[in-house]
Amino acid sequence: MTPPTIAVLLPMPFGMCFDYRLDPPFDASPPALGSYVVVPFGPRRLVGVVWEGRSAVPVATARLKPLLGILGQPPLVEPLRRLVEAVARETVTPMGAVLRLVLSTPAAFEPEPLQTVIELATPPEKATAKQRAVLDALSAAGPCAAAALARAAGVSAGVVKTMLDKGHLAARTIEPALPEPAPYAVPDAGRLTAAQSTAARALVQALAAGPTDEVLLEGRPGAGKTEIYIEAIAATLARGRSVLVLLPEIALSAQWLKRFADRFGTPPAAWHSGLTSAQRRRTWKQAAAGRLPVVVGARSALFLPLPDLGLVIIDEEHDTSFKQEDGVIYDARTAARLRCRLQQAGLVTCSATPSLETLELARRHIRVEGSFAAVSKPHIRLVDLRRDKPAKTSFLGPTLRTALALTLERGEQAMLFLNRRGYAPLTLCRACGFRFRCPNCAAWLVAHRFGDRLTCHHCGYNQPRAPHCPDCGALDSLVVAGPGVERVQEEVRSLFPDARTVLMTSDSITSAAAADALVDAMLERRIDILIGTQLIAKGHHFPDLTMAGVVDADFGLAGGDPRAAERTFQLLYQLAGRAGRESKPGHVLIQTHLPDHPVMQALAKGDRDAFMAAEAEDRRQAEMPPYGRLAALILSGPETAVVKRESRNIVKAAPAHDGWHVLGPAPAPLALLRGRYRERILIKAPPDPGMPDKIAAWLAAVKLPNAVRLQVDIDPQSFF
Repeated sequence: MTPPTIAVLLPMPFGMCFDYRLDPPFDASPPALGSYVVVPFGPRRLVGVVWEGRSAVPVATARLKPLLGILGQPPLVEPLRRLVEAVARETVTPMGAVLRLVLSTPAAFEPEPLQTVIELATPPEKATAKQRAVLDALSAAGPCAAAALARAAGVSAGVVKTMLDKGHLAARTIEPALPEPAPYAVPDAGRLTAAQSTAARALVQALAAGPTDEVLLEGRPGAGKTEIYIEAIAATLARGRSVLVLLPEIALSAQWLKRFADRFGTPPAAWHSGLTSAQRRRTWKQAAAGRLPVVVGARSALFLPLPDLGLVIIDEEHDTSFKQEDGVIYDARTAARLRCRLQQAGLVTCSATPSLETLELARRHIRVEGSFAAVSKPHIRLVDLRRDKPAKTSFLGPTLRTALALTLERGEQAMLFLNRRGYAPLTLCRACGFRFRCPNCAAWLVAHRFGDRLTCHHCGYNQPRAPHCPDCGALDSLVVAGPGVERVQEEVRSLFPDARTVLMTSDSITSAAAADALVDAMLERRIDILIGTQLIAKGHHFPDLTMAGVVDADFGLAGGDPRAAERTFQLLYQLAGRAGRESKPGHVLIQTHLPDHPVMQALAKGDRDAFMAAEAEDRRQAEMPPYGRLAALILSGPETAVVKRESRNIVKAAPAHDGWHVLGPAPAPLALLRGRYRERILIKAPPDPGMPDKIAAWLAAVKLPNAVRLQVDIDPQSFF
């Protein structure tokens, strides 16, 4: 009799399943679809998922390798299997590569570490007061660890050890069970303003009507959007379904987590790269078991195996960090729309400056007016750097300096923004003009005062600052050009030596703990001037921060990004929203060489709607997203001639589709990255949902050398 077989999808870059033979005892009770199984793959053992269908390459059953084991986690439910397929299709990526995002925690398939617990054995005939406290604590808590028992009883660890030695207590080794989810209190809606209450009711009603349409929740910074969607979270929990909240920078969201715990009485589960291996293992297992009512996380949380997801909220949906730029290149917003459709879950996108794409896609639009706490909008003023020139070697003009001084005199806090890390973006030799480049990338090395090193922000290469020019050998000829945030901090310290300044960048804030400490320092008034990159613009609420200054507002308008104007407006509008969020009025000064630019004029007038309408019309005329569709094909390899040749071959094989324009190939703006030469092909097309399938069919006939790598980026968000 021929043994039965199953198809298994492996977390490998393959677009097909592999067949495995079911030998006894598995043939009598085959694993269900979605089951996690252990199978041989070459010399390795891998965890895969039982999938529908058969292998695309039929193999005689006798030659198939056998299934090695069935793991105990609940199976991956059918909607999530369809999600893997849908994301693979939308991103032109092998299904196995997408499955790897689901199976991102290999330790989740290992048993929990054994734990020694204490339980009652033979109680003492005449217990002392301390022994009685231990017995009472054990009776209340049940078997628990020795240290936890001692804490609960209010005695030293020595008391518990003595009772163990005398046989009054016994130790037993167990595999701990997954904890039950903590109860969530019903948040008090009475703390909402009238405008927030109206918006919250509209949001809950829209979601209750059926999870078929995306709901956009829009309101300027400080309008209380978080408080509004918390009501939608409560309504979803009341229906017994789970909630996923995606934030752009989970490690920088300490205030959000505290606000949530304040409303619900317990914090949500967190999912981000800063978790320990043990935390990730436990959280993944709880998710698969349906024991996580609320998860808050970065974009990768979208692939947690939550079996009954009822609501997804994407906060600050305009943020570019929702797009993954390496590995599986996916947009968490697109993937969230797919997942919500498959699991019949509601989707809420939330922003003070929603992207044009979301404005077009959202079928329901709830806009909350007014402000949660601030008495008025911050006053925004443009500072024309052509007239208000900083002194030589300085980057803060007279107007901005004066505003900082007045803010400090009033005992208030200020914020300075420059979206450039490090001390200076370029180091050069005055004698011969030599410039320090990264040996692996087509990029300048950025000078960092802290650590006194030159660093590439693309590949991580770094070297000590040289004492002389490596090209001509001249001494004392090396100078830095341009400002970074470290250089701005140096200038601020020279101007205001008594002011307490702190940097907030991805170099200085590397963990959730560091972010928490910085937020606490701001709230406790241990910082006078906060200086940072775009991290400082993301959702923070500092009651005493009344002044925000932009050192160089023109930086984001350079380059070939079709969304440059929109993103610059979004970033500076969000930054302005950090100032004056409580009873004190806010002031925002924007230093610019382009005060007449539409972005700057819209910011000065506070006219967001007019700017977005004009931006939409410009995109419509140019047939750019969301009124057209883009895709990028990026080829890379160690030899530039080979990469160029293969790029040309791909363009020659391009199919003819109505309205499609294949642009290139041409060297990518960052033509060398991590030691690989890069060519880019850009496809511009009408807004066709079938674009990924057409590109997949085009590339299926292309055979590339092993050394050449092809990346497909559907709906690219960056153009480097």
